[in-house]
Amino acid sequence: MDLQMDGAALEAFMATHFPQVSDDFRVRSVSSGGLVLEMRVRDAHLRPGGTVSGPAMFALADVAVYLAILAQIGPVALAVTTNCGIDFLRRPPAGQGLRAEARILKLGRVLAVGDVLIFSQGLEAPVARASLTYSIPPGARRGPGMG
Repeated sequence: MDLQMDGAALEAFMATHFPQVSDDFRVRSVSSGGLVLEMRVRDAHLRPGGTVSGPAMFALADVAVYLAILAQIGPVALAVTTNCGIDFLRRPPAGQGLRAEARILKLGRVLAVGDVLIFSQGLEAPVARASLTYSIPPGARRGPGMG
């Protein structure tokens, strides 16, 4: 399937619709199966003990799957998370950026399902794994062959 949005378009969408967090994220690559998103870890993302907080890692996973879906269907601001399960596998060190590798497992008319592995700079093994389901609003812009 042809991509509806590339990395630059996805970042512009975030800047317009989510300006409060858009500076935290950078799209590194986009493909028909998913995308790679980096998160700049700031002090606000840390918890006591010198590690990245669970909510910060959840945000990265959520935004990564959201943007992977938008890359496929186009700019649909009202696609929303309906379910998320996340496993925190190891402690990501403070002061290191995070990278999410998201892939779309199913993209239907109404629901999309994706999964994400989150990595911390300097660690080879993932620090978290998440599975997310999104609801796609009726009448959303769709690429050819979507169904």
